[in-house]
This record gives sequence, structure tokens and C-alpha cells, in this order.
Amino acid sequence: MPEFLTKALSDGQNVDPLQVFVRLLAALILGWVVSWIYSRTTHADDAATSLPTTLVLLSVLIAMVTQVIGDSVARAFSLVGALSIVRFRTVVRDTRDTAFVIFAVIVGMAIGSQHPWVAVLGILVGGGASFLLAKRQDARAVPAEPGMVLRLRASLGTDLEPLMKQVSGGGAYRLLSLATAKQGTSIEAAYEIRLDKDKNPEELVKQLHRMDGIHDVRLTVRGADTE
Repeated sequence: MPEFLTKALSDGQNVDPLQVFVRLLAALILGWVVSWIYSRTTHADDAATSLPTTLVLLSVLIAMVTQVIGDSVARAFSLVGALSIVRFRTVVRDTRDTAFVIFAVIVGMAIGSQHPWVAVLGILVGGGASFLLAKRQDARAVPAEPGMVLRLRASLGTDLEPLMKQVSGGGAYRLLSLATAKQGTSIEAAYEIRLDKDKNPEELVKQLHRMDGIHDVRLTVRGADTE
């Protein structure tokens, strides 16, 4: 290799490529473990789809950065300045997700700074705590009834608020939309409603049909209504 190219690619330190590869491979494996813990302790509805992949890549990248910086303060400040131009637009929805991001960063730093046992023991303790807390949360969680959408067409002037309090049976509800129909002679309303366990949807529809001023009733499961 030409001398000028050798000097350009050398920093004067004796770096063993095999050791670097082993460290990055260890960061990849341990990052995958962190990602697996996140996936196993997070409900599918709450989990961010791209975060597991991000956790793995973060571990590897932080391990690379840590090895590049080494003991050089100048490199540390240079990297901070270079990375400050990056802007992340994704908002982390849950503080627990933020904790896992920090988890992956610390694992990568531990591997890159040649402290593998810090990463391994941290995964054992942090992962164990995540599983225990997830089981405790699942034990306390009360299965929620699926949300439903109730669509009503009533005569103009019908007070729907007392009617909804009566038919919901104490369950939660909220107004989704309100509009006039039939050239202003009727009113159409859509409510998101959660029924109590002892409330039968069929009985609810029949009860509404028997009420004065109600012309049309439709009850669908939230998400199944395509209109």
C-alpha cells in the first residue's frame, strides 16, 4: 500500500481488527438480547414497530463510536459536533421505550470500552426487572371490553345526552360526530361506547329502537366500521 495512503488511514494506534470485530459482534448479540427483552415485555398494541431494530443498531453504533473516541477528548467533542446536525423526528410515545433506548446505548458503550461484564450483568438485572414488572402489570390489568361505535338517527330536537347516560349502563362513551339529515328534519350522531360486561349489545339496540324519536340504530365494533 502506498505510504501516503497508509499514513492517511493510520492513527498511530495499534488496533487489532479482529478484536474490533469481536466487540462489534458482541454488541450486536447483546443488542439483540435487549431488543428481545423489549419485544417480550411489551404488548403488541403498545410496541413501536421499528424500535426493536433500532435497539440492535444502536448497540452496534455506540460500540463503534466508543472505540473511535477512545481516550481522546478532541475526538469526543468532534463527534458531538458532527452528530448534532442529526435531527430525529420520531416522538417516543412511552417513557419505557426511552429507557430501553438508553439500555441499548449503555450496552454498546460497555462493549466498546472493553467492559463486557458490565453489559452482560446489566442485561441480566435489567432484563429480569423488565420481565417481573411486565408480569406484575399484566396481573393488575383488567381486560377491557372492545370499543364499539353507536350510530343513531333521531328526530330533530331529541336530547341524546340523557338517552346515552341511560342506555350505556354506566359505561364510558364519547361523541364522535353529529350532523343533520333528511333535509334538517333528523339528526345523526355517532358515539364511541364501552359497555359493561353485563350489558348485552342486542338488548341495547332493541332498547333504543323502542324509544320515542329514535328512527335508526346501528352498533358496530370499533375498527370494523368501514364507512
